[in-house]
Amino acid sequence: MKFAVAGVSGRTGRVVADTLLNAGHAVRVIVRERSKAEAFVARGAEVAVADLGDASALTAALTGVDGAYLLIPPRMAPGFRAYQNATSHAILTAVEAAQVPHVVALSSFGAQLPDGNGPIAGLYPLEHGLRAIHDGDPSISATFLRAAYFVENLAGSLSMLDQGIVPGFVPIDAPIDMIATVDIGAVAAQLLAEGGHGVQIVELGGPPVTMAEVAATLSTLTGRSITAVAAPLEQLVPTFMGFGVPEEIAALYREMTDGMLSGRVTWEGGHRRLMGKTPLADVLRDLVSIPAA
Repeated sequence: MKFAVAGVSGRTGRVVADTLLNAGHAVRVIVRERSKAEAFVARGAEVAVADLGDASALTAALTGVDGAYLLIPPRMAPGFRAYQNATSHAILTAVEAAQVPHVVALSSFGAQLPDGNGPIAGLYPLEHGLRAIHDGDPSISATFLRAAYFVENLAGSLSMLDQGIVPGFVPIDAPIDMIATVDIGAVAAQLLAEGGHGVQIVELGGPPVTMAEVAATLSTLTGRSITAVAAPLEQLVPTFMGFGVPEEIAALYREMTDGMLSGRVTWEGGHRRLMGKTPLADVLRDLVSIPAA
């Protein structure tokens, strides 16, 4: 079988492509620049050069495959919601035009909500658009891989380790469902290999983790005393803006964080549920570049 994989220069797409190639499948990687595909070409992958916001180029990239892993890549620039909507529209147009038999779309917990969930709301039109395509043409299936909070997002909280603290904007004892991106990629590859069966939702998370547990794990890894510190949620927007994040996006992340704490941004439930396999310590070790024992 042949699969198209987007996002191979990022964390999840790279794992999807590697996993499929290791299993002996034919893979076509979708990149904006051919130079970013060299490692996959060396392993026998095809290359399609296309921006995910270019419906015409993406249609060509998706034509003739048995399935595709697609996502809306992150982008820290003004006009974020418009970017999400335009990318979603291009993906939907290309999927329908190329008649892709099965799409595995990276989504998120909370994507069942049209608003009040920060950047996650941008996934709502993508999911509903793929549902509509299937309703009009049942030969096109879609699987929404709704993932928990990425463990790798903690990288932004590790800049103060030399001061012995891990700052955040949630109470240190608040459990947050997290998942390693390597597990997302592995599961996405598995879902592609399984094939499509109408419209499916797969919820992928791990055991809930608190920032206090993150700090304790980092203490063990570094051999130093690391303490989790919670800043008021009201400070999130100005703090993010201080790091160069546009106000629009900072406000969306505040909304998402507030939704996670209030319980609004959570699992829909009633769907297939899978659990991650990668321990928290393995991801944190990589983020702080500590060699495995």
